[in-house]
Amino acid sequence: MGERWQAVDNYIAAKLLGADDALATTLANNAEQGLPPIDVSAAQGKMLFLLAQMAGAKRILEIGTLGGYSTIWLARALPDGGELVTLELEDHHAKVAHQNLERAGVSDKVDIRVGPAAGSLAAMTGEEPFDFVFIDADKQSNALYVAEAIRLGRSGAMIIVDNVVREGGVLEADSDDERIIGTRALFDMLAADPRLDATAIQTVGAKKWDGFVLARVL
Repeated sequence: MGERWQAVDNYIAAKLLGADDALATTLANNAEQGLPPIDVSAAQGKMLFLLAQMAGAKRILEIGTLGGYSTIWLARALPDGGELVTLELEDHHAKVAHQNLERAGVSDKVDIRVGPAAGSLAAMTGEEPFDFVFIDADKQSNALYVAEAIRLGRSGAMIIVDNVVREGGVLEADSDDERIIGTRALFDMLAADPRLDATAIQTVGAKKWDGFVLARVL
């Protein structure tokens, strides 16, 4: 079944996305530099692009840069004068991302901040509010990241959290996997926080069986 999921993603990409040298070069460079192949799929990247455009996003916050593949998609959605702040723990990843953003021609719109995301977020005070937030970092901290996204986002801001189904692992209440524990804590937080209106969608495809949270700040 997994091969068929991949084949359908390939079909979608061929029909609706087409070839993209900058994105292909980004993935190739990430592999050459030893980054893990955990980027969003091409179809998911285009979804992020469209959602950010539909939200009218002028300021975007991304938590988890990796090699900048999703960053490029989001930066392309910004209008002239727009800004994307992306947070990355690993200095090596941030350097690779900078190379990729430069090649893609969007580095002037992107501010990469390196260090633990919790600290980077806590230091963000007095900035203009964000319109759109994409969270794809350590799953253990997802509830914290969403709380910070609410603090830093405007009313009506859109929040996307990736990898929230984990091939059904989210159902495992007795799991000792910190990523599943963190994901379940995220769902508890979403269910209890009156500042958000949220849902979650399961997905299958190149990234296997997973899903994402879509939330709106009230």
